[in-house]
Amino acid sequence: MQTRTIFKTPLVSGFFRLVFMALTRLRGWRIEGEKPKDKKYVLIAAPHTSNWDFPTMMAASFILGLDVHWIGKHTLFPAGPFGALMRWFGGIGIDRRKKHNTVEQMVANFNERDELVVIITPEGTRSKVNHWKAGFYHIAVGAGVPIYMAYVDTNLNVVGMGPAFHPTGDYEKDIVEIRSFYADKRGFRPHSE
Repeated sequence: MQTRTIFKTPLVSGFFRLVFMALTRLRGWRIEGEKPKDKKYVLIAAPHTSNWDFPTMMAASFILGLDVHWIGKHTLFPAGPFGALMRWFGGIGIDRRKKHNTVEQMVANFNERDELVVIITPEGTRSKVNHWKAGFYHIAVGAGVPIYMAYVDTNLNVVGMGPAFHPTGDYEKDIVEIRSFYADKRGFRPHSE
């Protein structure tokens, strides 16, 4: 299993860290928070309203020194150089044809590694949704890892790393607390209420 990503490739990650720090300052943005001490966690990123969310979170990941991974369909990771490139960018392939679902496959990934940070957008889409997808929560519960809350807030020109949330197993109760953290955060293209 390939474990070295772009975020752990010294010259590349150092270069991108400097570039993204400069671009962030030039655009009048700032990064809040710091790299979590935990070695394994689910990182949720919200609000997800624009295609700019991905490069913005990637920039924050380089600046904070995070080694983030993302989940993709297994067909994005073929044998050969393209699959290796996708894994180097932090991708983890999930085979939806298997009897084990995405949550079980990701829990297995957490159990197989000493360090793993998986970034997930709980909304699952850039469109306005009333209910977040619960997969991120069930992955964290199944793997016994905390959930960290990353955010974009265009009101303040901030990208940040929020606090750790330790799920209790009571999704209905916990999701209220998690979503309340994001209540005052405004994405790049805010959804009309």
